Amino acid sequence: MTTTTGIDPRAPRFAAWITSALLLVATLLGLIGLSATRRSSDWSITSASLAQRTLDPAFVLTVAIAALFLWGLLSPSSQPWSVLFRTLVRPRLSPPAELEDPRPPRFAQGVGLLVVGLGLVLHLAGVPLALPVASAAAFIAAFLNAAFGFCLGCQLYLLLQRTRTIGRGVSGRG
Repeated sequence: MTTTTGIDPRAPRFAAWITSALLLVATLLGLIGLSATRRSSDWSITSASLAQRTLDPAFVLTVAIAALFLWGLLSPSSQPWSVLFRTLVRPRLSPPAELEDPRPPRFAQGVGLLVVGLGLVLHLAGVPLALPVASAAAFIAAFLNAAFGFCLGCQLYLLLQRTRTIGRGVSGRG
């Protein structure tokens, strides 16, 4: 018996569309920004100051995306995309055929945070292309969820649950 309440499975896909758009913009900004620019024989980011790296538009947008991932991890019901879906979108839709377990999508938010967080840290450390590569990886995962309903983070959660790495107290199929 599970103690969690279900969520509308359309909500994470709705959020994934918005997240995909933001990550695509962050990736494009990263590809034309400090992280991917070369000066003579060296990368611009390696000689940029910490302030310049922090003020790079791709970095700023990716920090905002990371904050949204963190928000979705800590308080999914108050996260802006959840509120937007619940107040503006869901009332216009028929009820979902079934509800889904909120734990896999919440775990996926943590995976997204980890991926973009790593890109942010490596960008600050001056690693060329780290930020656009990380945001592109997160974009691919978000887009797969949005367009096809295939959540990579959710699949990772289920794999870890099957191997009893997480969710040990949860009873499930044997």
